[in-house]
Amino acid sequence: MTVSFPVKINIHFSAQSRDQWVKKLKEEIKNNNNIMIKYHPKFWADGSYQCCRQTEKLAPGCEKYNLFESSIRKVLPPAPETKKRRPPPPIPPEEEDNSEEIVVAMYDFQATEAHDLRLERGQEYIILEKNDVHWWRARDKYGWYCRNMNRSKAELLLRSEDKEGGFMVRDSSQPGMYTVSLYTKFGGEGSSGFRHYHIKETTTSPKKYYLAEKHAFGSIPEIIEYHRHNAAGLVTRLRYPVSAKEKKAPTTAGFSYEKWEINPSELTFMRELGSGLFGVVRLGKWRAQYKVAIKAIREGAMCEEDFIEEAKVMMKLTHPKLVQLYGVCTQQKPIYIVTEFMERGCLLNFLRQRQGHFNRDVLLSMCQDVCEGMEYLERNSFIHRDLAARNCLVNEAGVVKVSDFGMARYVLDDQYTSSSGAKFPVKWCPPEVFNYSRFSSKSDVWSFGVLMWEVFTEGRMPFEKNTNYEVVTMVTRGHRLYRPKLASKYVYEVMLRCWQEKPEGRPSFEDLLRTIDELVECEETFGR
Repeated sequence: MTVSFPVKINIHFSAQSRDQWVKKLKEEIKNNNNIMIKYHPKFWADGSYQCCRQTEKLAPGCEKYNLFESSIRKVLPPAPETKKRRPPPPIPPEEEDNSEEIVVAMYDFQATEAHDLRLERGQEYIILEKNDVHWWRARDKYGWYCRNMNRSKAELLLRSEDKEGGFMVRDSSQPGMYTVSLYTKFGGEGSSGFRHYHIKETTTSPKKYYLAEKHAFGSIPEIIEYHRHNAAGLVTRLRYPVSAKEKKAPTTAGFSYEKWEINPSELTFMRELGSGLFGVVRLGKWRAQYKVAIKAIREGAMCEEDFIEEAKVMMKLTHPKLVQLYGVCTQQKPIYIVTEFMERGCLLNFLRQRQGHFNRDVLLSMCQDVCEGMEYLERNSFIHRDLAARNCLVNEAGVVKVSDFGMARYVLDDQYTSSSGAKFPVKWCPPEVFNYSRFSSKSDVWSFGVLMWEVFTEGRMPFEKNTNYEVVTMVTRGHRLYRPKLASKYVYEVMLRCWQEKPEGRPSFEDLLRTIDELVECEETFGR
């Protein structure tokens, strides 16, 4: 039984002492007619009761209890021993129609992509959406677990929530290990701060997990539940679970199987987001449900027929670090390109508008995001041709995604056209492109090095004082961009590897990603 008092009591009871305490309490209140006949068997947490999910703190209890239960037990003979069975879950109140739908996994399922959810047979999961016959969107019952979240992104998300005791459990830099990231507004001398605690394992059998050695438990959820009520060596209690909530349209390959042509009557146009190379971009909704970005292609801006054919291929490129192409509207003019909506807009503007507010590990994390997306394109033999900060977008959680991949082939614009007629942005291109128009994944690698330079200069223009002709001459003679102040010598070495004169001398994106992952891991292990 749980009883609420106006004062907070932080006492750790054993099962026996708790039972004695409850019996004494019942004796004291058995003649009190003001005591209610119902109670909440579980705690009030996160704005609702854990037992019935009622959101009113003064709500009457959801289960009946017997004030004289302890007295009855003394009179009745002991019940015969029976096989213990798991009690059925409590029936939710009839008036609650908006409760979360919880399901139990029938089989184990191993996730193949970073955005997939691994299932364990018998475990509970909360359903978020049922928009597909074969796939549902769901999250594990524990909203505090964030897969594939590194240290810098965790800090960015915790700071954006800005709640004392905000926390999450994430994959550690050490494979198979987990880290609790915790935020406090009072990190010492009135300043806020972050703490990152590795979840450790005992060497005894059976294996147990702990944050504070004296308080070990058989599972990670038990650790979290304990430290939500007891700091026990942590800087503060785990008060407020934080997760990367997905509020946008699901990043599947289109809205439905093989659906690439979208009916424009199903689109709702909202505010203007900006003007791009092809025309105006607006925020919109598809079927008044999913937020999307809608690009209206300006007449004469692209080779439309070629692009429409290629769009069918581009829609099948699906990765958490690529901006998803949902479909096109081609039955009228102008044609529309419908893509995933990214709340924080263009990476270049994102960097420029927040100059001086980024630390090195956040900037490195941005490069890591882009590299992951490019490694996927490389693995699928797809060349971007125009990789730059202006062609990457940032979502609500601060994740950077690669956009407009392959679009440069269809541009009809003098700014992107050299004297020979080839289309490319000179300041981001290697010698084999501006000399011979030879594009490859290795030319994308050169552009990625320039993008890294943009990130670590917080949005400066490469070769800002030089014309395109001067840049061609300088790069041909071996001149390279200088080392940004925020870039360590190790980060700058990665850039220089991308800028090797011959394509075969440059690393693959797979190699680059491995190197950047190691740099991020060093940051997490040894601190800033």
